[in-house]
Amino acid sequence: MARDALAEAVEPAGPASAGGGEDRESAKVVFAAIAANLAITVTKFVAALLTGSASMLSEAVHSLVDTGNEALMLVGLKRSRKPPDERHPFGYARELYFWTFVVALVIFAGGAVVSLYEGVEKILHPHPVEQAWINFVVLGVAFVMEAISWVVALRAFNAERGEAGVFETVHASKDPTVFIVLFEDSAALVGLVIAAACLSADLLLDQPVYDGVGSILIGLVLAATAAFLAYETKSLLIGEAARPDLVHGVRALVQEEDVVDHVNEVLTIHLGPTAVIVNLSVDVRDEVGAGEVEQALARIERRVKERFPEISRVFTELRAAGERATLAKG
Repeated sequence: MARDALAEAVEPAGPASAGGGEDRESAKVVFAAIAANLAITVTKFVAALLTGSASMLSEAVHSLVDTGNEALMLVGLKRSRKPPDERHPFGYARELYFWTFVVALVIFAGGAVVSLYEGVEKILHPHPVEQAWINFVVLGVAFVMEAISWVVALRAFNAERGEAGVFETVHASKDPTVFIVLFEDSAALVGLVIAAACLSADLLLDQPVYDGVGSILIGLVLAATAAFLAYETKSLLIGEAARPDLVHGVRALVQEEDVVDHVNEVLTIHLGPTAVIVNLSVDVRDEVGAGEVEQALARIERRVKERFPEISRVFTELRAAGERATLAKG
């Protein structure tokens, strides 16, 4: 019932939008991650308090940060579906990009920095880990739960990427929620392996310093993850063009109109995963009357939106066919 409630929350009022299905899939991925991380966070903190392990404390902070991040993404999903108003005439779709950028910053400040600090502190003031078996039990349970969340995110990500490569898909994706959860879960799995390895070294070699080393390594993994996600979401926040097939498709549709002599530019920008604005610059034949041009423009907008439902607005700049030739000579 919780997932259904969220799916309704992120849907706009009125008719379903083109991105309704994608929002539901994104919400499903985020909910799976939250459910896993909430249980894991509590368990890790209890284990860290009982054993005094810096690596386990870093992992607990990591899970706490992940849980908060996924809550922020739910906020972004819901707020991005708000309808346009006078202050934001193009809507709030970019709210999703803002909150996912905040997520990247929180991973660094709340996860990486704390883990690095705890690791350095443990190396400078080493003390043995008590009741180490508790840590290994918790790490094992956490690995299983994180793996389940990771599989859910991976399936959604693979459905989007098709035959393309992983980083190619991330770079081209306009919906950051799925790949952020996937990379967060991947970092979590790597962190669990590091924690288990360093705790094992601590016990086998009787060197508590390895526990601190594990915390530092976990912090570095989080810092690298945060940097990568910040880079990708920054590009979306600034504004990315639509995929090439959409641009080429719009150009072809416009060129089919008899009144159009030449399509100069097809400029696009994503306001959100399923909200695209198109700006056209076209030359019209000199002999065409104003009424015919008006009808053609209305027809172009209708055909473009029917072919590509994610396009929300189409703006057109008109030039006479002879004007282009005059500009070229000048």
